[in-house]
Amino acid sequence: MSTESQDKKRKMESALNQLKKHTVVVADTGDFNAIDEYKPQDATTNPSLILAAAKMPAYQHLVDQAIKYGIANGGSEEQQVANTMDKLFVSFGLEILKKVPGRVSTEVDARLSFDKDEMVSKALKLIALYEEAGISKERVLIKLSSTWEGIQAGRDLEEKHGVHCNMTLLFSFAQAVACAEAKVTLISPFVGRILDWHKENTEKKSYEPHEDPGVVSVTKIYNYYKKFGYSTVVMGASFRNTGEVKALAGCDLLTISPSLLAELSQDHSIVTQALSSEKAKACELTKVHLEQKDFLWQHNEDRMAVEKLSDGIRKFAADAIKLESMIKEKMLNVKNGQ
Repeated sequence: MSTESQDKKRKMESALNQLKKHTVVVADTGDFNAIDEYKPQDATTNPSLILAAAKMPAYQHLVDQAIKYGIANGGSEEQQVANTMDKLFVSFGLEILKKVPGRVSTEVDARLSFDKDEMVSKALKLIALYEEAGISKERVLIKLSSTWEGIQAGRDLEEKHGVHCNMTLLFSFAQAVACAEAKVTLISPFVGRILDWHKENTEKKSYEPHEDPGVVSVTKIYNYYKKFGYSTVVMGASFRNTGEVKALAGCDLLTISPSLLAELSQDHSIVTQALSSEKAKACELTKVHLEQKDFLWQHNEDRMAVEKLSDGIRKFAADAIKLESMIKEKMLNVKNGQ
C-alpha cells in the first residue's frame, strides 16, 4: 500500500481506533453504558466515580444488593457500612468485568493511605469478595495511594499474596521510582491534575500537548522504566483534553473518561506514536535507588506532587464519606421497612 493511501486510510479511522494500535485503552468510569460504547480493554474505578454511578437510577439495584449483604453480615453499624462499601465496589467491578475482556481496578479506601497493614487487609478482603463471585485475582488490580506506606503495601500484596496493584495519585518522579523498585504491576500517573496545578500556580495558562507538564512527567517516567527494564507498566490517567492523550500514544495504557473517549471517536486527525521502548533506551537517564528517607525528601522537594497527593487523598476520602452517608440513610430505611 502506498504512503498516500495509508494516510487516507488513517484519516478515515477515528483517533480512538488509531490510539488503540499503540496503547491499551482503559475506560475511566463506573458507567457500564460508556464501557459498552467504547470497547476498552480494561476499566478503572475510584470512590468519586462509584459515588457518581451509585446516584444513577440504573444502578440502584447494586446499591440495594450491597446494603442487604452488609446487614446480613451483622456487626456494628460501622461494620455493616464497611461491608456494604466493600460489596458495592466489588459489585461494580463484577458488572464491569462482564463488559471488558481485561481487568478492573478497584480502590482501597483513601483514608487508609498511611496505614500499610490496613491497606493490605482491605485489599485481601476485596480480592476474597471477587473470588467468592468466581473472579480470579488475575482480573483485578487493587488501587492504592502512592504514599510510602501505600507503595510498601503494594510490595507486600505482589510478593506475598500474588495480588496485582495499581498505584494511583502518582505525581512525582520519586513516587514512580519507588513503585518500580517495589515491583508493583502498574502505576497511574495523573496527567491532568499536574496541568491543573501549573495553571493555578504559574504564569503560564496554556500549553501545547508536548509541553504539557503532565505529559512531560509521564514521558520521563515511561522512558525511565523502559530504559532500565522495570516490569511495572505505566497507565497515564486524569486527562483534561484529547491533546494530552494523543501526546502519550505508545504509553503502555491510558485510562480515559467517557467524554474524551467520545471526542476521540469523532476525531479523524492522524495519531502518531509518541512513546516507544526504542526511543526510551536512547534517553540519557541515570538509574536511582530510593530508601524511605530518600523518597520522602525527593517527593517533598516537588511542591506540586506534595500538594496534589494530599489533595487527591482528601477528595477521594470526602467522596467515600459521602457514599457512606448515602448508604447509612438507605440502610436505615431498609431496617425501618421503608
